[in-house]
Amino acid sequence: MIERPDAVLAAIPLLAVSGLALRTAIALTGVATGLLAAPLAPVGPLAALALVFGELLTGPVAERATN
Repeated sequence: MIERPDAVLAAIPLLAVSGLALRTAIALTGVATGLLAAPLAPVGPLAALALVFGELLTGPVAERATN
């Protein structure tokens, strides 16, 4: 059974790569220009950072700190 800490640790690298993967997929299809795909590169690392901060501020660590 996958527990919450395992899922969070697995999601961090997936989110970090997702922006680059989405940008590559858009560029390969030729549907969008580089101007559309360019802002997608930092989205993945920012989403991973938001997940880490969210877990620190609202996850089990924050709940234990308030007790």
